[in-house]
Amino acid sequence: MSTRSSAPTDKLWAALTTVTDYPQWTKSITAVTPLDDVSLTPGHRFRVQQPGMPPLVWTVTDVEPGRSYAWESSTMGVRTVGRHWLTQQPDGSTQINLEIEQTGLLAKLVWALTGARTRRYMGLEANGIKTAAEARSGEGRATSTGGAQGDSAAESG
Repeated sequence: MSTRSSAPTDKLWAALTTVTDYPQWTKSITAVTPLDDVSLTPGHRFRVQQPGMPPLVWTVTDVEPGRSYAWESSTMGVRTVGRHWLTQQPDGSTQINLEIEQTGLLAKLVWALTGARTRRYMGLEANGIKTAAEARSGEGRATSTGGAQGDSAAESG
């Protein structure tokens, strides 16, 4: 899932990585509770509550400051990795990218049951990051690009 924004990259990075603010600008997340510390640092955990889904604990696995972060969650035989990254475009805009990958014995079944909701939530989150960053920078121009691609057990943009 991806969308583009004309907001400065530092504002996009701040919106993307201040995960405790997600409930303020997306309807797809109702609560984010830090279990270790609010900083997005490898090893830190966050409990994320989404409408119609059980709370999941996400552990930060990778952070490339100013560019990307990844976190993962495991439950009921499924490991889910969420990747978030920013890509500078030749026209000066920045593309916001979100990707979900699920693996494990029940991954295809879980994706069949929750994939449509997950894609919808990812769209809300990408647009929320864009809106939050543009509000912080006073920018108003933005464009959305492409929808989701993926199979029954993975979603990528």
